[in-house]
Amino acid sequence: MAADAGARALMFQGTGSDVGKTVLVAGLCRAARQRGIRVLPFKPQNMSNNAAVADAGPDGHGGGEMGRAQWLQALACGVAPSTDMNPVLLKPQSENGSQVIVQGRVAGTARAREYFTMKPTLLDAVMESYNRLSSQADLILVEGAGSPAEINLRRGDIANMGFAERANVPVVLIGDIDRGGVIASIVGTHTILPEEDRSRICGYIINKFRGDVSLFDDGLEAITSFTGWPSFGVLPWVDAVRSLPAEDSVQLERLIGSGAGGVKIVVPVLGKIANFDDLDPLRLEPGVDLVFLRKGERIPDDAAMIILPGSKSTIADLSELRANGWAEQITAHARRGGQVVGICGGYQMLGRRVLDPDGIEGDVREMDGLGLLDIETRMDRQKIVRNSKPVSVEFDLPLDGYEIHMGKTSGPDCARPMIGTINGPDGATSADGNVRGCYLHGLFNSDAYRARMLERLGVEVTARNHLGEVERALDELAAAIEKHLDVEALLARATPSAWR
Repeated sequence: MAADAGARALMFQGTGSDVGKTVLVAGLCRAARQRGIRVLPFKPQNMSNNAAVADAGPDGHGGGEMGRAQWLQALACGVAPSTDMNPVLLKPQSENGSQVIVQGRVAGTARAREYFTMKPTLLDAVMESYNRLSSQADLILVEGAGSPAEINLRRGDIANMGFAERANVPVVLIGDIDRGGVIASIVGTHTILPEEDRSRICGYIINKFRGDVSLFDDGLEAITSFTGWPSFGVLPWVDAVRSLPAEDSVQLERLIGSGAGGVKIVVPVLGKIANFDDLDPLRLEPGVDLVFLRKGERIPDDAAMIILPGSKSTIADLSELRANGWAEQITAHARRGGQVVGICGGYQMLGRRVLDPDGIEGDVREMDGLGLLDIETRMDRQKIVRNSKPVSVEFDLPLDGYEIHMGKTSGPDCARPMIGTINGPDGATSADGNVRGCYLHGLFNSDAYRARMLERLGVEVTARNHLGEVERALDELAAAIEKHLDVEALLARATPSAWR
């Protein structure tokens, strides 16, 4: 494929996963926007069960599933999210491997070895999406995945240097000093990269520094001496980042509640947890102690509410729920009059049975649910992905959210739906009103709904604007980037890309 040079572009790759690429790109997107630059984000390949829904644009492109991280970056740019910003999304599930989403639509499932063979065939779709974005912007900020140092994955790569080579995009390397060994990780990356990939790196950024930055001056000199790469600066730890949604479940290990004590809401963390950023508004709410329960921990007796979040593999997570002893504890909690809420896969678990006759999730074709709602779910090959203009039936309040699920749920308790949408009623509620569930992600983003729900639990709620707090966090992050990084030098390195 040939195309005229479009927007300038710069790619950000990391020395490893979770070094802060997503947040740094989001902050740079906001900084560029504040400078009056038409900027868009792009991530060729993402692996995450945190997904968002993008509506199709006027030309019909851009609708369907995309990584939640690129949704955040689009927000930072002040533009509508588009699946072109994340053309390949891998959603890990059970032993069937990962579901492969291409330009917003399910393209199938693949095990790791199968995907290794498949991914070179996806590069044309990646470049097609990149081409469309390039025609709409002055600047494209590209986020890599994992690390280019994974040289065993270099052949057929579309996520890091493979994309950078095809699009002829310069690369900035990000090292995370908070995890330690940052000098070795950057120098080691330089050492093992082949020369053609090494030459694409135009400099590096040190991320998540705590303390006196001047103490790392010798470290910067050492890195530049070993690699020849210049430093674009050292970004300190930015507390505001805590208000931004995390990209994937590895970050759950560091998520904590507000620290203010208060009413206890418990979330059992299961292996295929999905869209856990649904919980962010509660995590940041004063007066709420949001507890992420790990394997081996018991559900506290003083929990006021248990939330079962989304899952990429309902049956596998339901089995894990039982193995951890949580199923009996949740049932006991409900019998004591405690509140239980299920979202998407968590909603499916609350029913009598989950049926998967076609083996969509794996080899187990049927499993009993918790039996707390008189409903039954049958997995269906047709995936529902949509924004739905929802309303809370319980409080008659508008909501803001989206649906991403496989499976249809029915049963007597569906006569008491939790949500109303333009597509019809959604969810179910037990006769006593203590157990309820729905398919709506983003349920707690509604400030008015969240306040009413927490008031019912006895929380004295202060007026909060959750999306406004995310916007302020992006502004604070952009200000820190402008202060501590050489943004002018970074922008100067961005070059018009030309792909073949």
